[in-house]
Amino acid sequence: MQQAADVLQELGVEYDMTVVSAHRTPERMFEYAKAAAGRGLKVIIAGAGGAAHLPGMTASITPLPVIGVPIKSSNSIDGWDSVLSILQMPAGVPVATVALDGGRNAGILAAQIVATSDKKLLKRIEIFKENLRKKVMASIPEVEKKKKK
Repeated sequence: MQQAADVLQELGVEYDMTVVSAHRTPERMFEYAKAAAGRGLKVIIAGAGGAAHLPGMTASITPLPVIGVPIKSSNSIDGWDSVLSILQMPAGVPVATVALDGGRNAGILAAQIVATSDKKLLKRIEIFKENLRKKVMASIPEVEKKKKK
């Protein structure tokens, strides 16, 4: 989840980070999810491993968009249990799901959601995306030079 925080910081997006467990601290989960919109949050990123109930349970409580990050944990079945638990939500309780251990993409997606109502952030994301393109383009000469040898 640190990768999500890192990219949000890189993009200049304020964020709140805490620890919540759907199974070990369910009261805290309910309190956090119910109060999130009132505290000014726009999106919730919830990472979870194993049975991975946190993103879905959070989405069932809050009106905010929830991005689920499946985590390959010590009790995981190669992460597939987490991926499927977050991905297979019932109708009416959507959770946007990123790749296994995909905290960075979760942070980018959260920023993009917030940017729909923040033109300055949208511009920073455009620059971020352009820099990704430039990085790929800069790698082409080195790769093509290697194939000619």
